[in-house]
Amino acid sequence: MRQSVVDARRIVVKVGSSSLTTAKGGIDPDRVSALVDVLADARKRGAEVVLVSSGAIAAGLAPLGLKKRPTALAAQQAAASVGQGLLVHRYTEELARHGLTAGQVLLTVDDVTRRSHYRNALATFAKLLELGVLPIVNENDTVATSEIRFGDNDRLAALVAHLVHADLLVLLSDVDGLYDAPPATPGAQRLAEVTSVEDLAGVQVGKAGAAGVGTGGMVTKLEAARIAVEAGIPVVLTSADRAGAALTGADTGTLFHATGRRQRTRLLWLAHATEPAGSIALDAGAVRALTQRGASLLAAGVTGAAGGFHAGDPVDLVGPDGAVVARGLVAYDADEIPQLVGRSSKELEADLGPGYGREVVHRDDLVLL
Repeated sequence: MRQSVVDARRIVVKVGSSSLTTAKGGIDPDRVSALVDVLADARKRGAEVVLVSSGAIAAGLAPLGLKKRPTALAAQQAAASVGQGLLVHRYTEELARHGLTAGQVLLTVDDVTRRSHYRNALATFAKLLELGVLPIVNENDTVATSEIRFGDNDRLAALVAHLVHADLLVLLSDVDGLYDAPPATPGAQRLAEVTSVEDLAGVQVGKAGAAGVGTGGMVTKLEAARIAVEAGIPVVLTSADRAGAALTGADTGTLFHATGRRQRTRLLWLAHATEPAGSIALDAGAVRALTQRGASLLAAGVTGAAGGFHAGDPVDLVGPDGAVVARGLVAYDADEIPQLVGRSSKELEADLGPGYGREVVHRDDLVLL
């Protein structure tokens, strides 16, 4: 019996497209029904549940007459637009059988990295759980402006688990756990528990499944597990058909033990859920100030910039040796940086006005990498 699973009072469950849909695309009603039964049982045992569900794009394939997941962004967004409503409708009907209410939460990276948006997202989850609603979370694929892929929602699930202060993250896959080699390999052994990164030495993992409706694979699940356990949240990785056993603490799948402590949620998202819009080069003194003193980045320590970023965008902060030392939300547009390079705040205020005395990246908007 896995005590950390049994004791979990708030659980985030992530399910992938291949566990919800047919190989041709479209929702498999029996699979959705079986998953909802498992979630309802967890609720009856007193746990709060948040579901991170892939499947919107896959669910939209058949209605649109598409034979496989499209590669063009516009086509992905069209499929997500059709499929998201179908998916949530199915969940709503199935949860109603158990007297439970579904609530849809569609997230973008901005929702949890920009301070005001993050607070709104946190408040929304808190109220939904307070009201007894089962939130169903997905990335807002329909309006995404970059490639629709959040690590197949595995990374999203790990970050949501941290956001809602979950006690457990359950990643449901089309394989029943982590093996030391691809499961079809003769002699492959399931790893029942992972207590540290050393346990993964020599493990060979595969890519996304052959069904063609998902985008993840074991690599993204291991990355999600790493994010969660380093933030103090244990993880169970197993197949959807063994979810019921996993949530009752049975020895099924792979249990990743928590190895770290809870971190500041918004900065966890900044580190793991953003792509840099550019970079800012630092001198050695600025690197020491950031890494050793926890200071903000001031213009005096900046030696240059690259990329077409705007104020509020995430940027990488790069030391003299070219190594990325941190990521942060920049306070200036890229074309403003050249006039700031190497100058003190007092000098900038005197020459350019009081607004130019502010930090280039404030320490509250910065995470070391």
